[in-house]
Amino acid sequence: MIKSLHFIYLNYKIMNFKSVIFSAIIVWSIGIIGYVASYFVPVMADPDLQANWAVSLVLIPAALIGAHIYYRKGYKTNGFKLGVAMFGVAFFLDILITVPFFVMPYGGNYTTFFSDIGFWLIAIEYVSVVAAYWQIEKAVIVSKSHKDI
Repeated sequence: MIKSLHFIYLNYKIMNFKSVIFSAIIVWSIGIIGYVASYFVPVMADPDLQANWAVSLVLIPAALIGAHIYYRKGYKTNGFKLGVAMFGVAFFLDILITVPFFVMPYGGNYTTFFSDIGFWLIAIEYVSVVAAYWQIEKAVIVSKSHKDI
């Protein structure tokens, strides 16, 4: 038991949580702007579905920007772990800000927001984009090191 806790500690020791929080807040901010803005441009009959689509489209460049901000300082954190950590921050911000200020005033609640399949698909997308960024960055570094030989 102690050995497994030590392993978890060592894996997260290399993660810079200040940078995780900073990067995740930027991604969440871009996402919430896309979410709110989608309601002002009615394209689909279901505005909530449209908001999910808007977030899923905005999230790709936002997550890439967030990952870039984190990794530009030279951190070697596993991309999947970083994606999960960044999503955790976004989840917390959704609990504190998104639901009370952007969902509840229009009749929604925590249960409907967090049980929506669209929310969880966006979560998978978020983690996947950050992990893909990490994989691409690793490949670029390896490619550059082979060119130097």
